[in-house]
Amino acid sequence: MTKQKEKARIGVFGIGLAAYWSQFAGLRERLEGYQSKVEKSISEWANVVSGGLVDDAAAARRIGAELSRAGVDLVFCYVGTYATSSQVLPVIQGCKAPVIVLNLQPRAALDYPRTDTAEWLANCCACCVPEISSALARAAIPFRVVTGMLEPEADVREPWESAWREIRQWCEAASVVRNLRQARIGFLGHTYPGMLDMYSDFTQHHAQIGCHIEVLEMCDLDERVKAVTEEEIHQKEEEVRSIFEISEDSPSDPLAKKPTQEEMTWACQVAAGLDRLVADFNLDGLAYYYRGLGGNRYERLGAGLILGCSLLTGRGIPCSGEGDLKNCQAMKIMDLLGAGGSFTEFYAMDFREKFILMGHDGPFHIAIAEGRPILRGLGLYHGKRGAGVSVEARVRKGPVTILGVTQTKEGRLKLLAAAGESIPGERLQIGNTNNRLRFQQEPTLFFNAWCNEGPTHHCALGVGHVIDELEKVASLLGLELKVIAGKT
Repeated sequence: MTKQKEKARIGVFGIGLAAYWSQFAGLRERLEGYQSKVEKSISEWANVVSGGLVDDAAAARRIGAELSRAGVDLVFCYVGTYATSSQVLPVIQGCKAPVIVLNLQPRAALDYPRTDTAEWLANCCACCVPEISSALARAAIPFRVVTGMLEPEADVREPWESAWREIRQWCEAASVVRNLRQARIGFLGHTYPGMLDMYSDFTQHHAQIGCHIEVLEMCDLDERVKAVTEEEIHQKEEEVRSIFEISEDSPSDPLAKKPTQEEMTWACQVAAGLDRLVADFNLDGLAYYYRGLGGNRYERLGAGLILGCSLLTGRGIPCSGEGDLKNCQAMKIMDLLGAGGSFTEFYAMDFREKFILMGHDGPFHIAIAEGRPILRGLGLYHGKRGAGVSVEARVRKGPVTILGVTQTKEGRLKLLAAAGESIPGERLQIGNTNNRLRFQQEPTLFFNAWCNEGPTHHCALGVGHVIDELEKVASLLGLELKVIAGKT
């Protein structure tokens, strides 16, 4: 069963000036109608908590408290007409949630010769947005403004389209953050020894992302793998054969062979045990690695994880090999954005065709595969102990985004991203996922720019261009995002 994403809980309140209601009949009702349209549209992407129309400072304090009790993840302040900033600041101070100011004009332009004061006031939402921005800035409250049209007109669709696309992205980003803060990420075994970039402070993740890190022992997995029944193994094998193509021997690598039935059975048993582990600990992700020794049971368990972890990753429970917790967070963010998020690293550069080869011997996000992913038997895992079944696949052609999570010398987590394209061409047949990726800069410039930001070894590869969404996720988390774009 695929892990379901919870929608964000978003507060929406409108503002207007109480003094206007007795002066201009019907104005309040008209603005409430506009706000109702805003809330209805937002409810397609989020669970809306309406704060109604706030028209004085006392109401602002009351609505701020109500939104706080509702536990909203984000607040939209819909500016219907002029209102004082004292009707906005107490709401945001009270609910303590990030705020987006919506400057959505009902009409593309006023009919200037025929517009009276009442009609102007119904369209003058831009009037107080600078004032609100100043109050929020002076109060040290982060905010963003979205400017556009409330509805499209026959001859004018911009900036309606761009404004509502941005509003939808804010809703989706708030959902990502809500799910991250509720997530339970398992940490099984230990980090690959000596990879200093991947060492993580669990408290750092609790504090800066808000997730829970559940420390697991190999015996937690072992007991569940031992408890797997023959029927569970049979069901898992049927699932695997419906998803994967079982390889023959690789024509290019003597280490990559057709998997034996014994290897398949063991990988399926471990996969079924992983299902039990995830269910028992209610996990939303997993970072894992264990060396083992001399062919002992824990070595066999560690070597048998790739298939099951690929299946979990495809179900929205990202699994990051080599104990890379930060990359598990990157994979989780990409998955919550609907982009996939596959475990990957830099493999090689092609200076003839100007692309970078990226992949890994760990789990692949099977939901973003081009065609059927392949299962290969590997006589050894390079740099690791054990042997077994590995996944070989490639991501779908077209736009892609890579996301890394690293940290600064000050101890802050930091996001690093780039948009590119997955392109066709030959790939390695060595039992690893690998993809030809072309970015906005040619390989040497791109690679230097990426490394200059102090990345970790791994990153998450997803489909589509989601840089705009990632910028909003980073903003809501309060984390730095560096985007490697065109020539600098």
